[in-house]
Amino acid sequence: MIEIEHLVKRFGPLAAVDDLSFRVSTGEVLGFLGPNGAGKSTTMKMITGFLTPSSGSIRVCGHDVATDPLGVKESIGYLPEGAPAYPDMTPLGFLRFIAQVRGLSGVKAVLAVDRAIEQTDILAVIDQPIDTLSKGFKRRVGIAQAILHDPPVLIMDEPTDGLDPNQKFEVRRLIQAMAANKTIVISTHILEEVEAICTRALIIDRGRVVADGTPQELLLRTSRHLGVVVDVALEDRVAAHAALTAFKDLAAEELNGVIQFFVPRHLDQAPIVAVAEALKAGGISPRALRVVTGRLDDVFRTLTRGEAGTRSAA
Repeated sequence: MIEIEHLVKRFGPLAAVDDLSFRVSTGEVLGFLGPNGAGKSTTMKMITGFLTPSSGSIRVCGHDVATDPLGVKESIGYLPEGAPAYPDMTPLGFLRFIAQVRGLSGVKAVLAVDRAIEQTDILAVIDQPIDTLSKGFKRRVGIAQAILHDPPVLIMDEPTDGLDPNQKFEVRRLIQAMAANKTIVISTHILEEVEAICTRALIIDRGRVVADGTPQELLLRTSRHLGVVVDVALEDRVAAHAALTAFKDLAAEELNGVIQFFVPRHLDQAPIVAVAEALKAGGISPRALRVVTGRLDDVFRTLTRGEAGTRSAA
């Protein structure tokens, strides 16, 4: 549904996007990640036609952004950063206006507006000026306009920014409900969101792809994912070390009055059974024994260290 080939965007001597290529299919929820200045928002603006690429190609639902920009825009629902809207309008007036812009009229427009209001749960503020709404409600109005025409492609920049935990849950549930029949790209700094709703994560740095895979595949890039942590009493330190010495890359540290051993995963599996058996054979009763999972933010930091965080182009 989205095909990007060798995309480049330059601002003078700065290459904000530098030979970027990827595809996103129907049914995928892509988490589009990167530090500030990595080129995320620039890429999204080029996909939606707000910026012209310096070179490369973009196709959305078969429409080329350069030769058929209206076809691209008809296929996309876009939530920009900050969810801008006309502050003097009410959400109802704004959504009716968007329906007109999208070419909807009569019963089709009424049904589309009603559906968007229900899906985003904004009925309570539907007649208040948008300028008076909380940040969370403004964000939900922005989502409502993006999904109003039931587009096959959704591009959303920080869709849960400013939402409370309950509102985040509802927006995530809405995205998951729509995902089967749409192509959804989400730019976010909330990495737990990627794990919660994204089927794939693409990390860019300095305008280039540095990682692309499922959240689970990216987690395998950190040594802590599927490792085993063992807490033993201080007096059992030597015996526990002897019992676990056969495990490669064994690490130990004193922490909160216990000795904590860390055993990395083996062949992408958590070696918890083998660790438990080794401790039992050594006569050690651990205070705690658990499998730990890595964190996407560890992977993110590892892949995007350097000057990218200080770049000014977004």
